[in-house]
Amino acid sequence: MTVVRMDNVGIVVEDLDAAIAFFLELGLILEGRMPIEGEWAGRVTGVRGQRVEVAMMRTPDGHSRLELSRFDAPAIASDHRTAPVNSLGYLRVMFAVGDIDDTLARLRKLGASVVDEVVDYENIYRLCYIRGPEGILIGLAQDLRAAD
Repeated sequence: MTVVRMDNVGIVVEDLDAAIAFFLELGLILEGRMPIEGEWAGRVTGVRGQRVEVAMMRTPDGHSRLELSRFDAPAIASDHRTAPVNSLGYLRVMFAVGDIDDTLARLRKLGASVVDEVVDYENIYRLCYIRGPEGILIGLAQDLRAAD
């Protein structure tokens, strides 16, 4: 059996409201928000006694989702938010955007900052990494061929 699709990418945050606002400004759509707890949830994640609030965001095309989670219990085990891009493990999500300059201008108002600079890759893409709420690493890519 093969994979049908990638369902979502999960990011744990401290301030769920700020993270939702950031990803709404980026252009994602809030599908729903709900608490998750109970014995069944601990059996899935291996974190017994968890109390989590989850917000599911989706891209406008409906193909990709981002699950934002705030753990009320147990306490956060570790913090990887400021890890550099060459760290092991899951690190970033890359979003295709229509206009990288407009996107950056809107996200900067919510505290985002470019990690280094926006680069042009062979007149095919404009790319950058940004730090969003709580230092979350996000990639942005503008396909320059789409403007042709």
